[in-house]
Amino acid sequence: MWNVIGFSIVVLIIVAFFAIIIGIYNSLIKLRNSVDNAWSQINVQLERRVDLVSNLVETVKGYSKHEKGTFKEVTQARSNLSDAETVKENEKANNQLTESLKSLFAVAEAYPDLKADESFESLLKQLSDTEDQIAYYRQLYNDIVWRYNNKCQMFPSNILANFFGFENERYFEIEESEKIVPKVNFSEEPVESQNI
Repeated sequence: MWNVIGFSIVVLIIVAFFAIIIGIYNSLIKLRNSVDNAWSQINVQLERRVDLVSNLVETVKGYSKHEKGTFKEVTQARSNLSDAETVKENEKANNQLTESLKSLFAVAEAYPDLKADESFESLLKQLSDTEDQIAYYRQLYNDIVWRYNNKCQMFPSNILANFFGFENERYFEIEESEKIVPKVNFSEEPVESQNI
């Protein structure tokens, strides 16, 4: 009788052990898939941004024929973003596009008729909405990466993560230049920007 009870206890312990391993493994898979999904959401928004930038460039081109350098810079940045595959490449291309858009907006400022154009205003609104979506999905992605990386690094799941080859994911970060908040001042004197 004790042999049957002892055998049953051993079987229960083994079953519980494998249930825990399966649970940890499945949670790692779920988090890795969540990271992939969050990244695809960022890519959707980045692609939308690329499309909007194309339309903006064409709209601005119609008003300013002599700004070829700015258009070439924006087009190259847009192309780099479309071709980027890794988080790091996307990060770099996204930052490059942001910088080139600043130049494009400076060109647009020189043309009052352009700023009053309804299609241009609509494109700017859509671009602003898309930038908000990119910021939202970047935060979501980084939150999921944080949870996934914690799971990969914390005991006991780190043992299974190492055994099955789960690797830490990279955060989607912005460059220092994007962290500069422009200071708004309507007086005559120029004001320096400040870091956040």
